[in-house]
Amino acid sequence: MSKANVTRLAALAAVLCTCSLAAQADQWGDISARKELKCGTFADVPPFAAPDPKTREMVGHDVDLCNAIAKELGLTAKVTPLSVEARVPEVKLGRVDVTIANLAYTKSRGEQIQFSDPYYVAKEMLAVKASDPGTTKADFKGKRLSSTKGSTSELSIKMNGSEPVTFQDTGSAFMAVQQNKSMGMVANTMTITKLVNQSKNEGVALKMIKEPMVLQPIGIGMKKDEPALLAKVNEALYSLEKKGELDKLWNKWLGPNTEYKMTREEKVTPLADLKFELLP
Repeated sequence: MSKANVTRLAALAAVLCTCSLAAQADQWGDISARKELKCGTFADVPPFAAPDPKTREMVGHDVDLCNAIAKELGLTAKVTPLSVEARVPEVKLGRVDVTIANLAYTKSRGEQIQFSDPYYVAKEMLAVKASDPGTTKADFKGKRLSSTKGSTSELSIKMNGSEPVTFQDTGSAFMAVQQNKSMGMVANTMTITKLVNQSKNEGVALKMIKEPMVLQPIGIGMKKDEPALLAKVNEALYSLEKKGELDKLWNKWLGPNTEYKMTREEKVTPLADLKFELLP
């Protein structure tokens, strides 16, 4: 064999070795080496994540959860504000390691990224006039219900067999009920709770139907095929649950002493153990 051929074979072997090492590398290894967890949150959706009006630093439930997860893993969190639409793409592209932004598990998202075990179950809720005799979502089948356009709320209205009346913001959806343009409005629990309380002092009083329109397991989003990272994030979640830290974060931002007055009923649970209708 000529010297040139030997050199070429050696170069090829080096390339193959490098490719093999690259294939064996994993995201958790990279995160551990840099000692930093790149965490995507909402850019401006309180109480999950939003700039503090005074300091302009990002604050909120999901910001605190980013920091708590990172600390549990022996890392420092680097919080990156994301638009609602960017929550999944930024994980897929590797620009953030995890997305913690009230991210609901759906069929389409599950095909693109992997999720941690859910740490709570969000609910789309229906509010109607307090004088309305209806008590279940079935009572409003075929009725006009308002929501924000292109939202899970709109989808839940269609799934209920009701007629969606959509707007660009929740304030307009709320006014549609007040002005008899719809029989009720659908939004997440926090928004509905806030608007029902507001309605007691402004306009026509509303009530919240106790039965959820749909259930949405909320988890931490990560790039697919990263089993080590998934295992570490789940391990951190269960540890924080056991220590009571997840309850503390919830009570700080969403609990009974906040304007949302919500009680955290669910604990970190494997997705397979939850009973819910999977959204598209």
